[in-house]
Amino acid sequence: MWEYAPAPESRDIANLKPDYRMFVDGQFVEGGGEPLKTINPGTEEVLAEVSTAAPADVDKAVKAARRAYDRVWGRMPGSERAKYIFRIARLVQERSRELAVLESLDNGKPIKESRDVDVPTAAAHFFYHAGWADKLGHAGYGPDPKPLGVAGQVIPWNFPLLMAAWKIAPALACGNTVVLKPAETTPLSALVLAEIIQQADLPPGVVNILPGAGDVGAAVVSHPDVDKVAFTGSTDVGKVIQRQLAGTGKKLTLELGGKAANIVFDDAPLDQAVEGIVNGIFFNQGHVCCAGSRLLVQESVAEELLEKLRVRVSTLRVGDPLDKNTDIGAINSREQLTRIEELTASGEAEGAQRWTSSCPLPDKGFYFAPTVFSNVSQAMRIAREEIFGPVLSVLTFRTPDEAVAKANNTPYGLSAGIWTEKGSRILWAAQKMRAGVVWANTFNRFDPTAPFGGYQESGFGREGGRTGLEAYLDV
Repeated sequence: MWEYAPAPESRDIANLKPDYRMFVDGQFVEGGGEPLKTINPGTEEVLAEVSTAAPADVDKAVKAARRAYDRVWGRMPGSERAKYIFRIARLVQERSRELAVLESLDNGKPIKESRDVDVPTAAAHFFYHAGWADKLGHAGYGPDPKPLGVAGQVIPWNFPLLMAAWKIAPALACGNTVVLKPAETTPLSALVLAEIIQQADLPPGVVNILPGAGDVGAAVVSHPDVDKVAFTGSTDVGKVIQRQLAGTGKKLTLELGGKAANIVFDDAPLDQAVEGIVNGIFFNQGHVCCAGSRLLVQESVAEELLEKLRVRVSTLRVGDPLDKNTDIGAINSREQLTRIEELTASGEAEGAQRWTSSCPLPDKGFYFAPTVFSNVSQAMRIAREEIFGPVLSVLTFRTPDEAVAKANNTPYGLSAGIWTEKGSRILWAAQKMRAGVVWANTFNRFDPTAPFGGYQESGFGREGGRTGLEAYLDV
């Protein structure tokens, strides 16, 4: 037997500062809210103190965004806007190592995911949307589509930098200005992105970033001078926002929770499927709204697949997020870890068979070993509720019709996966799945050129691709 030697990335690369301030009208300023301490979930140590916004600060930021829209950004030719967005993209690339280490410190995700997925994809979103800035008349929304104005954006803690890019890049490309509220537990990479925006000489007020808790997000969403709201987060909060904005005339997109089905048919390449299943549920500790958290396996191959899956999961390494050998990092917060523990306990209490990897866990920090439940019924909470952690529920089916019926038996509809060697079966199943994204013989593949979004309680509207531009245009 051989063992992996630790290969930690240096935390000094993150250039961590003792305190961070909010970004309003092109400047870093003190907020009037109660400062928050952001915590490293891998060690439970305080990383930095962050200034937060008060209601008056939200008003200042929205006024700055409105002024920048009216006087500069909304009037600027698309070819000029593109130059700024391209500059941001290049600076994200130049500071990619710093951003990756900072993201892993603040969020808890493995450095190899921050380095190889989050930061490159964030840069790709800026590059892609910069290319659209002077071509909006060819996007299919009329010969001269207009921006909406000020966009209020609220993002979650699972992909802090990537979600910021996902929101800011299309808004800027379409000529809108932005007031963005990062998640309370992960504000640091968004504030370093603000440094990059300042470094790129973006006109003051075009992008404003306000750290804080849910009350700051609510103030941004409800501000009367915000023209468009984009929210990614929990379904419960999404419902509150939708009720709040009903009748206001504000344009709204919601990207909410999910309980994705990953369907494995009896003719699927099982070894390949196992890799896709592992990526689908254990990537980013399962903190993924489109995670493949429900595995539907055809009965004739269920036992063989489960055996292969347990062997593969037992090789996953849980530990220090900055170690390049780590496969599963830290759960983002104590609160989220408690929810995962409560839902897994309910799975055992309701009669599902639990298998948890015997991998060692660090003594300090918020960690949870990868867990697989078999003998799961559709009535169990672990099959119905979004766990948002490294927990997989396995159900079986006999016929393709039964597989689709079980996959669609959920209030969510964000994503799905299909594993089979038959192309006709892929097309048949994909047409019947009520999911915004359906992957075939792969999972968790993202590209800024492809639209992403859901149905039902997973929200509405699309982000990314030509389709995603519509959310930021007056069409």
